Amino acid sequence: MSAPRFGRIGEGPAAPPGGEAFSELLAGGGARVVRIASRGHADAEGAWYDQAEDEFVLLLAGAARLEFAEGTARALAPGDWAVIPARCRHRVAWTDPGRETLWLAVHLPPH
Repeated sequence: MSAPRFGRIGEGPAAPPGGEAFSELLAGGGARVVRIASRGHADAEGAWYDQAEDEFVLLLAGAARLEFAEGTARALAPGDWAVIPARCRHRVAWTDPGRETLWLAVHLPPH
């Protein structure tokens, strides 16, 4: 039997300027929970995530904008969340360069 683990979501690798830092907090049964820190990060124009799994993202701090291949975009503020279905092409278009943007992402097993 494993022992419980504890942590603080605000503690973890800091995002480098213009980049991101990823920390896997939990994985099992094909699912993953990931902490993502961003600072002034944007995916390259025309570069799309096209994931085999559904993803839930919750913006905890900072600000971001997601873009979708079908032409829509959505600004996110702390407390905003999104469910991104498998094969929904998307990208991070912008994160605040003046402060760290902190995400919690849950990747479900592919179906």
